[in-house]
Amino acid sequence: MFSEENPKRLAQVALVALLIIGCIAVLLPFIGAVLFAFVVWACTWPLYSEKLLPRLGGRDTIGASLMTLLLVLVMLLPMVFLAGSLANGADKLIDFAKPYVDQGLPLDPPAWLSGLPFFGVEIDNFWHQVASNRDELNALLKQFIAPLRQFALALGGIAANGLLQLALVLFVIFFLYRDGAKVSHALYVGARKLGGDLGEEILDKTRGTVVGVMLGIVGTAAAQGAVAMIGFLIAGVPGAILLGFATFFLSMIPIGPPLIWGGAAAWLYGQDQNGWAIFMALYGLLIISSIDNFVKPILIARGSGISILLIALGVLGGVLVFGFIGIFLGPVLLALGHMLLSRWTREEDPA
Repeated sequence: MFSEENPKRLAQVALVALLIIGCIAVLLPFIGAVLFAFVVWACTWPLYSEKLLPRLGGRDTIGASLMTLLLVLVMLLPMVFLAGSLANGADKLIDFAKPYVDQGLPLDPPAWLSGLPFFGVEIDNFWHQVASNRDELNALLKQFIAPLRQFALALGGIAANGLLQLALVLFVIFFLYRDGAKVSHALYVGARKLGGDLGEEILDKTRGTVVGVMLGIVGTAAAQGAVAMIGFLIAGVPGAILLGFATFFLSMIPIGPPLIWGGAAAWLYGQDQNGWAIFMALYGLLIISSIDNFVKPILIARGSGISILLIALGVLGGVLVFGFIGIFLGPVLLALGHMLLSRWTREEDPA
């Protein structure tokens, strides 16, 4: 039957749905930063609430300010140091290339370049053709100017967007620390209202998986950075500490570390240190990169309490679907799905 209450309830449901859609639309441009802020907050909340806050007498605002400042130091200072070192390296590269631009290339290419297998002869012929004709060299340089300018602009845009997202993360996380007890209580109350004991179990499983993934990512990055730094020092690569920091940051992406140790191997080869170049390539392939393949799944699985298979599928699938934040979302979704499936099949078993 169609009673007078039905239109009123339908209007209420529609209003709530529109409100939810509106909130999602407003937060959608910042959803990645907000989710990452929740990830960092969930991983560091025990340290803040059990160690820092009691020593401050429970003063939330001061505690949140100090914790946010600590995160600024941890996140931003290494990035600023790395950016400064890269800028210094770019200046050295410009100083190195400027004489060749002003005076032209030498008539003969370096011996190691012309001696490359398969391509050495073609490179040698092309070098002589360009070096003997200044106009052709200028035309070749002009072809690279536009792509390099576009690449620089794109890289600058990515860096600016990354800094903006990081600033937003720090802004959001300040309020999460300040009102963390209320947020945590509200999450558990909401989970219990939605699913009872199962809702609380899902929330605990989510937090455990997120902490495990963060432990795996940071632990693996630290291990790769330390091992890479040792390898660079052994091979005599200049700026080993800087390259170790760069390996630490770039290990967050799958092809990051090979860019560093591969570049170091190429530099050694260019310095006619073929033995050390081979060592660096084998060291990077078998030791530095293998840490990501073996250590990360083990650390994540141990921290989150789920199988390595689910972790591997969750991380890879999450990155493909959601981007960087998918590193956390993928394993969480698979862990929750596995927990619900296990609970359902266990309840279906006969007594």
